[in-house]
Amino acid sequence: MDRNSVLQIIKSNITWDLVIIGGGATGIGAVLEAASRGYKALLLEQSDFTKSTSSKSTKLLHGGVRYLAQGDIKLVREASIERGLLYRNAPHLVKNQAFIIPSYSWWGKPWYTVGLKLYDVLAGKLSLGASVAISRNKTIANLPTVKTENLRGGVLYHDGQFDDSRLAINVLQTAFEQGGFAINYMAVTNLTKDATGKINSLQAYDSENKQSYTIKSKLVLNATGVFTDHILKMDNPGNAPTIRPSQGVHVVLDKAFLPGNYALMVPKTEDGRVLFLVPWYGKVIVGTTDTPIQEASLEPQALESEIEFILKTAGEYLTRAPQRSDVLSVFAGLRPLAAVNKNSQRTKEVSRSHKIMVAPSGLVSILGGKWTTFRRMAEEAIDQVEITANWPHRASITSRLKIHAASEPNGQSNLSNYGTDAALIQKLITEQPELGAALSASLGIVKAQVIWAVRNEMTRSVEDFLARRVRALLLDARESIRMAPETARLMAQELNLPEAWQQQQVQEFTSLAENYLLK
Repeated sequence: MDRNSVLQIIKSNITWDLVIIGGGATGIGAVLEAASRGYKALLLEQSDFTKSTSSKSTKLLHGGVRYLAQGDIKLVREASIERGLLYRNAPHLVKNQAFIIPSYSWWGKPWYTVGLKLYDVLAGKLSLGASVAISRNKTIANLPTVKTENLRGGVLYHDGQFDDSRLAINVLQTAFEQGGFAINYMAVTNLTKDATGKINSLQAYDSENKQSYTIKSKLVLNATGVFTDHILKMDNPGNAPTIRPSQGVHVVLDKAFLPGNYALMVPKTEDGRVLFLVPWYGKVIVGTTDTPIQEASLEPQALESEIEFILKTAGEYLTRAPQRSDVLSVFAGLRPLAAVNKNSQRTKEVSRSHKIMVAPSGLVSILGGKWTTFRRMAEEAIDQVEITANWPHRASITSRLKIHAASEPNGQSNLSNYGTDAALIQKLITEQPELGAALSASLGIVKAQVIWAVRNEMTRSVEDFLARRVRALLLDARESIRMAPETARLMAQELNLPEAWQQQQVQEFTSLAENYLLK
């Protein structure tokens, strides 16, 4: 994953089989799917990979307990299977997370036990473990900070947990290994058509080198998530909106609020959703909200009402209610929900299933979906690309393809989420012992990770590293601000960039990170 090498290939003016626009979960899955079928595929991302929606999930790979409640059996079945496949194919990043639903009513325990038994059945052989009713004492033992007044017991079930941005990078590296290519900071500015009205090339602007390129391609896939309509209007200015953006907010708390390894699931909040409190990298992620948003942006801001809702709801289930001063970081992401009913404001009822559209120009667009089903979405999208281009069908292999660096996790190491790449980072430290020094002792991040990220993960900015290659910004925004100057120094040294670049990077990152802090 060397950016300059990809630029050289783009400059060579080859004709690609497929250009994918969008470097979130959907686009990243699509470039792997296309490359693994033997197509010449290139992915273009306007910012950094997973900059927007795909780095700001609840970090769950789940069938979707609430979709089961809504009766969407097909989506739950599909997501449960995909969760199981990812658990097999990326074991260094996907873990089996036990959840407990505490029950405070006589009917709660049997009701949720029956529902979750169906959840287990839908996953079949790919189930992560059986759902069981547990006693009041066991619920308290596993969730020592849960409110005990009127507690009758709980229901334990299993779902998947992961690191979204780390998985994205490893999937991209897998795509490169399969012959695909991807580049960040390359925004599509125009689509060009031949005499018959079919797209045959696109214009793209490299914001790093301030250069424009014409890229020829037999077909284009629009996988831009919440920005789908922007590309559709580029193709046809008269296109009606297809996406209903919805904002999801999370707050991050110290592990003391939920010690131990169990996650807590609130089955029904006052707005009819579910709320998760999930252990993640030694902290606790609490979320999420579902707020309709008019305008999509790369850096959405959490609303005060969303923050208050999360803290209030969490406080109803914990012995110590979290306060604003306890929040280590707050982050907001947008969901690209496929629009179904213009009049409905209830985004929690908008399906998380996906749909694929084909424009008269040959532009293929994939809308909606969720991280858990990204591989399946990509498979269906490339199937449609083949049909649109009138290519013979090539079978998908991604359901059994191991993701780059896949290995059984080693919980003893802070680098265990790097899988087999951890040994190569250790090799860097052996060669340059100073790189073994802590960049953050509290978050377990060492200097060698910066060098690795620049050389092997297309890291171009301090934000790329602190927000997405490691998750410092999401875990502890103040600590990430403290780390920024040394991160910038190490990156500048590796990329041969001047002092002025370092200063600008620190300033830009600090300004961004302050939005993750509660004033």
